[in-house]
Amino acid sequence: MTTPEAAAGAPPGPAVSKKPKKPKNRSSGPHGNRRSVTGTRRTVAALFLLPALVLLGALVVYPIGYSLVRSFYDASGDHAAGFDNYKAIFTDDSIRTALKNNIIWVVFAPTVSTALGLVFAVLTERVRWGTAFKLVVFMPMAISMLAAGIIFRLVYDQDPDKGVANAVWVGVHDTFAQSSAFPKAHPGRESPLVAQGGGFVTKDPVRAGTPVALPLLGVAPDRLPDDAGPAVAARPEPGRVTGTTWQDFTRGKGVGRLGAPDPSEVGYAGMRIEAVKDGRVVASTKAAADGTFSLPAAADGARLRLPAANFKEAYNGVDWLGPALVTPAIIGSYVWMWAGFAMVLIAAGLAGVPRELLEAARVDGASEWQVFRKVTVPLLAPVLAVVTVTLMINVLKVFDLVYIIAPGSSQDDANVLALELYRKGFAEGQPGVASAIAVFLLLLVIPVMLFNIRRLRREERR
Repeated sequence: MTTPEAAAGAPPGPAVSKKPKKPKNRSSGPHGNRRSVTGTRRTVAALFLLPALVLLGALVVYPIGYSLVRSFYDASGDHAAGFDNYKAIFTDDSIRTALKNNIIWVVFAPTVSTALGLVFAVLTERVRWGTAFKLVVFMPMAISMLAAGIIFRLVYDQDPDKGVANAVWVGVHDTFAQSSAFPKAHPGRESPLVAQGGGFVTKDPVRAGTPVALPLLGVAPDRLPDDAGPAVAARPEPGRVTGTTWQDFTRGKGVGRLGAPDPSEVGYAGMRIEAVKDGRVVASTKAAADGTFSLPAAADGARLRLPAANFKEAYNGVDWLGPALVTPAIIGSYVWMWAGFAMVLIAAGLAGVPRELLEAARVDGASEWQVFRKVTVPLLAPVLAVVTVTLMINVLKVFDLVYIIAPGSSQDDANVLALELYRKGFAEGQPGVASAIAVFLLLLVIPVMLFNIRRLRREERR
């Protein structure tokens, strides 16, 4: 057969022998390289994750596993206790109180914090100083739980001179119901007064024109009325009953006269005096700054009475940290800290709400309340769910505030599970029960976390 080169007149060349092809190396092909690169990346990723995994195992997985195992042993750890430690959660009075308080915390603390955060976020949108207000409200988040607990321990102090809450409360109370200036006053030796119905009354009837001495003692100098002046002996007045009521006490042994005003003694300014005949008040008056008083002729032959209102104990405010109010008071401190956190997250969600929807609702005649309730809140529902769930998880672990704010006398009434875990494990020597409480807390947190994860996945699908 004639080749094309021979047909074209070209001289015939040597025969070219074809070399056999080498088999391809599968590992060097495109798929092989991809698998090699993928394996390298996984190795590098594993090396980077290794320190975190070690820490996670040492600080989270191991303690959880150990607590689970330890919860089935007795206090010594040598003998199995079965489910006795878990039974104690529902039978021990202190743990049951802690569980009840935890329910109160979970219901009210996240709800109030989220509601306040929502109100603050919506209201501060329309004011020029909204950013400054948000900064002030969020600022407590920068304070540790320890510092916040110390602050509110002072705020709730029973003494109005120390506790801000009681100082305000007492101030408001005294505006409408003035407290007595003589709560500790009482008759001294050889006094003409005797006790009666919480007050004091003269032993004998008084006569017009004869001054009456009504000495008392027992009032601290700094508690006397501000307008009180040096006591003076009353002068007789025809047809009137006059007298003096004062602090019959002079510092120093053997100094001063008993039953008569001395220059250093102070009158009971504002002391109320009543003239009583046959059980009926026929006249009354108040002592002047120097303690003197004067009653009309109707008081002649009556007995003088210093009514119990003069000696009423001063209002000392509310016992915020007492058994009845200690849990609400601590929840109030928690809300003070976390309302700012809720406000910031809700404000971020509010910034993404389409303004056209709000304006359309207003154009359709909706009031601001209707816009808020039927447009703003439904659109913010995902953000509100995130905030509420986050705070619920946080509240289940609350410990610091309760431990620091609640005094020893009412700590049992303010007890929560995290605090009871600490007390059982470190103060009462029951590590098995403490481990059972820890596992129980974990079981309480898991459903809330699963709810949050499912909600986030639904959001991603959208």
